[in-house]
Amino acid sequence: MDNSKRFLLIIGTAWMIDALDVALLSFIMPLLKTEWALNATQLGVVAAITSAGMMVGALLCGRLSDMFGRKKVLIGTLILFSLSNLALVFAPNVTWFIIIRFVTGIGLGGELPVAATIIADRYTGKKRSQMLVLSDSFWAYGWILASVIAFFVIPHFGWRVAVMLTVIFASYALVLRKHLPPDPLVKTKHTTQPFQELLFPKNKRPFIMISIVWLIVMLTYYGIFLWLPSVLVLRGFPIVNSIGYTLIMSIAQLPGYYLAAHLLSKISPKKLLITYLLGTIASSLVFILSTSLPMVLISGAFLSFFDLGAWGILIALTPSLFQTSIRGTAMGTAQSIGRFGATIGPFLVGWLLDMKTGIAFIFSLFVVLLLIAVIIINFGINEQAS
Repeated sequence: MDNSKRFLLIIGTAWMIDALDVALLSFIMPLLKTEWALNATQLGVVAAITSAGMMVGALLCGRLSDMFGRKKVLIGTLILFSLSNLALVFAPNVTWFIIIRFVTGIGLGGELPVAATIIADRYTGKKRSQMLVLSDSFWAYGWILASVIAFFVIPHFGWRVAVMLTVIFASYALVLRKHLPPDPLVKTKHTTQPFQELLFPKNKRPFIMISIVWLIVMLTYYGIFLWLPSVLVLRGFPIVNSIGYTLIMSIAQLPGYYLAAHLLSKISPKKLLITYLLGTIASSLVFILSTSLPMVLISGAFLSFFDLGAWGILIALTPSLFQTSIRGTAMGTAQSIGRFGATIGPFLVGWLLDMKTGIAFIFSLFVVLLLIAVIIINFGINEQAS
């Protein structure tokens, strides 16, 4: 295995572990509703609290990676995630579940921006974009793994055993990350704080624009996919079918990532991101109008294809907008703002469902937000050579 593939495998575990946790929570939520007699709004809080922790983790760890190095912080985030998920196994009630999930979110939220920054530090141009998208493709493997656990483990052993499995996978990832090469950064003294540098004229506009895009992409993604098993049940599909459907959707992510990685050698990240977001919008509209199982499967697969591919392209675009010395802070802060959207998304869906708002209205709202993101990318972001 050459160095690039080995490096990709090690870093890709960051996306895999994050996706495994997020996806598994979506399968656990219906069980928590029954076990602790929760309503949809309470379930929204359970989903949203993880994103709140992620918001803190992304903001904090991005800055720490600029100060103390990427590798140390990346390993630290995984240790925090592992220990908190171990504690989650013993959560006696929903209050403790929520508290522990917040801490888990700090580890998860800090992991991805630091992992993306490590790749951005080591590669440039088209190679950087391709490596970032391929790393993000491990998100699909996390969802596939969660779907398998949900189908074969949860029905027989319960959600606590499933959470314990995530601790085991995280421990394996921790061993892999110890073999990461040293940070290539040459530490320099800042005359100003990196957070202040983000507001310098050359950084302010791209930072604000890309942060809004992250906010919209995360709000719509978590609002849709974290609630997807529950939404399918509400639409009349049994929970077993929804799990199998989610497995199909997870597999559909992979060609979306791989095609994006290939096209990035021919098309700029900005243009490709717009294309994938428009594909997400079209797939969402078809999903809203679908009434038969085949159409739900097909539209859902395309939704997964485009939405997750867009996420990967956004990860590839963001670090190219900022210089190395503040890249970790910029990635972390932009994703932290995005995590605010991820916090709102699940809670918003739960609240709208409790208010008896139709699923069609919820998806239509997300379509409008994605159209706003397309406009911002097209007119508000200028790609920079780096």
